[in-house]
Amino acid sequence: MFDQSLPSRRQFLAHNAMGVGSVALAWLLQQENLLAKPPIVTEKEVHRDLLPRSPHYAPQAQAMISLFMHGGPAHMDLTDPKPELTKHDGQDYTGEVAYSFVNRASKKLLGSPFKFQKHGECGTELSELLPHLGEIVDDICLIRSMHTGHNGHEVSIRYFHSGIPAVLGRPTLGAWLTYALGSETRDLPAYMVLVDPGGHPVDGTHNWTNGFLPPLFQGTVLRPSEPRILNLNPPPRLKGDLQAQNLDFLAAINRRHLERHPGEADLEARIASYELAARMQTSATEALDISQETEATQKMYGLDQDATREYGTRCLIARRLVERGVRFVQLFLGGQPWDNHSNLRDGLKGITARTDKPAAALVKDLKQRGMLDSTLVHWGGEIGRLPVTEGEGAGCGRDHNGQGFSIWMAGGGVKGGMTYGETDEVGHRAAVNVVTPNDYQATLLHLFGLDHQQLVYRHNGQEQVLTAKRPAKVVGDILKNGAPA
Repeated sequence: MFDQSLPSRRQFLAHNAMGVGSVALAWLLQQENLLAKPPIVTEKEVHRDLLPRSPHYAPQAQAMISLFMHGGPAHMDLTDPKPELTKHDGQDYTGEVAYSFVNRASKKLLGSPFKFQKHGECGTELSELLPHLGEIVDDICLIRSMHTGHNGHEVSIRYFHSGIPAVLGRPTLGAWLTYALGSETRDLPAYMVLVDPGGHPVDGTHNWTNGFLPPLFQGTVLRPSEPRILNLNPPPRLKGDLQAQNLDFLAAINRRHLERHPGEADLEARIASYELAARMQTSATEALDISQETEATQKMYGLDQDATREYGTRCLIARRLVERGVRFVQLFLGGQPWDNHSNLRDGLKGITARTDKPAAALVKDLKQRGMLDSTLVHWGGEIGRLPVTEGEGAGCGRDHNGQGFSIWMAGGGVKGGMTYGETDEVGHRAAVNVVTPNDYQATLLHLFGLDHQQLVYRHNGQEQVLTAKRPAKVVGDILKNGAPA
């Protein structure tokens, strides 16, 4: 029995800052919210921990890295060559067009100013702006028939991340995956987000929210520059044996408190998060230390070049995190740099120069380390661009287009060296093998061994699924093992 004169947990934490401070700050703050009333749940068991859990069937993917490209990359200038669009450049488009910016609207077709050529054994055509993607084209599946049916950014972002267009308050894909499967590591968060030095992406923290799932499953954000986790190391006066004694003492107080409140899963989760924070003092320091990488690896990611150093560093960190058991990693760009309403030529040159080499290096690096088969890599934005010009002259651009656009995936059970689906002759609408964000989500869950209709969480008396019970299919043609029976 403990001496009642011992300090309380709150007093101990207030007076002994042991460097835990803001380690995994998101985790610690999230746990403070666990005292709030949980969602209405009728399941026998609601997961409130990150212990590894079995999927519905044998998975092909164990981890995922999402390179999300906010703003809407112009597919007809990057991944979806349209000779007819170039042929009829400057002529009026006869189809119906929905504009987001009517005051700058035009029906004049705008052929791509960039050249395309075939790459790899598969012969997939890509823009001259993506030479490094061309080097890995035999390892990727390029989907050219994505369709949200919505031209706006936020509405389509939420559709991609959370399953329903425009609706706030729903869990993102990373939250669902970590809720369903738990974590492969005890020493790092299962869901990590690497944000841009230029700021958060459009729609901010909604991109990695836990929604109505327990707060434990929200993405943990790393700072965009060093130190990526503040106060990770304890003050010199508390290092070594003294810190170990303090942590043991805190654990004993926590156990005593838990014994007085048996069966409180929220309290158990909070205690687990503090213990994780302590373990991260060692594990996160090591995981984020890219100086351990060879010079050749660092050059492959472009760390020796000004244009690619920052994004390349984050791609390399993403690989290191997955290598150490993190389940889901997302990289975001500040704002929406692919939103090229004007100055299309220079805008696309700038953002591809920053991202193309690091993205390709990530796939190469995973492959050479034997990790690509079990790690799914995604690249893409929430919408594409229209085939008609917005504005006039050399500074023209393209308006939003959610009717047809491209993304690519690699590894994790996806076939490489293939294209799937088509847009129409000018790249306006998905015309063959249309893929919606719900199809994309159902397919990803399938790769992780999860049935999108069976991954259910009850909230406000209703069964909730990522695909929101909208029509969704697993796109079996792009999978090495095909669609489920």
